Amino acid sequence: MNIKPIGRVDNGVYKRTDEHDWDSIISTIIVDSELEEALDGIEEYSHIVVLFWLDRAKQDDLLKVKVPYGPKDLNPQGVFATRIPQRPNPIGVSTVELLSRAANMLHVIGLDAFHGTPVLDIKPYTGYKREFVLNFHVPEWAQYLAQEGREAAQ
Repeated sequence: MNIKPIGRVDNGVYKRTDEHDWDSIISTIIVDSELEEALDGIEEYSHIVVLFWLDRAKQDDLLKVKVPYGPKDLNPQGVFATRIPQRPNPIGVSTVELLSRAANMLHVIGLDAFHGTPVLDIKPYTGYKREFVLNFHVPEWAQYLAQEGREAAQ
């Protein structure tokens, strides 16, 4: 399997801190110039889905992890039941608001990726039923994540 980046993230955020809120971070996705034509029409969408490589995530062979955002007494969870970056294939995905396009650059808000992160793919967010689930449930320990998602969708 060969995957190559189509671009990189530019936002000046080099490491995670408690001082920033990903929902308010404005980023520029700089798509490789030879792929600029592939962006034609993207500006007609309000949101896009960005897939990116979590290139700075520490890679472990862990199958279970202690969830940093769950209750302190929560038992370790399977890595696929979490959103932590330590995964067998460190692929991140975010649906973000597309603010504007300028040639091969997409200006977005809410992308939770560090400066320089390789971008693997960009897809338009269409709101099609498979992309947006109204009636969903999550474990009790992850309720606040679900609530944030429901509020953001309104």
